[in-house]
Amino acid sequence: MASEEYEQLRATLEPGLAVATDELEQVREKMTAVHPTDVPEDVEVERVELGGVPCAWVTTPEVEDSDRVILHAHGGAFVATKLEHYIPFCAGLARYVPARFLIYEYSLAPEARFPTQIDETVAVFEALLASGAPASQVAFAGDSCGGGIAIASLCKLRDQGRPLPAGYIGLTPWFDLEQQGRSAQEPRGIDPFVNAPWIRERGRDYVGPDGDVRDPLACPVHADLTGLPPLFLSVGEVDTTRDDATRLAANAGACGVDVTLEIHPEMIHGFHGLAATFPEGRDALRRAGDFLRRVIPD
Repeated sequence: MASEEYEQLRATLEPGLAVATDELEQVREKMTAVHPTDVPEDVEVERVELGGVPCAWVTTPEVEDSDRVILHAHGGAFVATKLEHYIPFCAGLARYVPARFLIYEYSLAPEARFPTQIDETVAVFEALLASGAPASQVAFAGDSCGGGIAIASLCKLRDQGRPLPAGYIGLTPWFDLEQQGRSAQEPRGIDPFVNAPWIRERGRDYVGPDGDVRDPLACPVHADLTGLPPLFLSVGEVDTTRDDATRLAANAGACGVDVTLEIHPEMIHGFHGLAATFPEGRDALRRAGDFLRRVIPD
């Protein structure tokens, strides 16, 4: 049974964000409206450029002395949100996940099509390593569509024989642009933030009208995951994209990859971004923090 705090929050979240027939500008307006930009006073933000991509370091008092770095690929359905919308999000994660967060502003679709976003992720990571950060102290993370971008970038780095980070954290990640999983076909409840037809439209924005939505780097549920670092996947039971993670986890295990999958009862898509307001969310982030400590020890 969900906590009273979560039930109260859930009652305020009405469907209407994800409407498949919305025009692009409507999608962007709605996504911007649900991503606050207020930064807590105790959070340090340093804007930089790495690999030609605008970035921001986000540091909270809890992690000022940590050498761990999380390179975070933000959500926004490939088409919306920028650094200012995800600085507060990463600050919230850093209260529980012990690392400095480096968030970057990849180019948005449909103006920039796949694989631009993956190329930019790789460029930021390589510039980070060139600046002196060892790969063994870095983890990739991503929420929603950013989860897919981040894991696809791991596959590209592996294929190029480049150094890999120490681990990966996926928070309600998108891995299937066709939404063929059971959670998409037979939802367990109403998710106010996503639905299968809307994700399919955003996937088409990403790959283009003639693009291949089954390309393994666009749709990592089809990727060969052999040789990737340990993976941590955290999803909600009600989340439409839940089975993106269950299917990828099964694939990872078959490929010999260390994978941890956590399915949180009654939680919806993107619940980690609201985690500070209810105990289930805080616990989910603490568990992600435990994973990070395991793959990047003190």
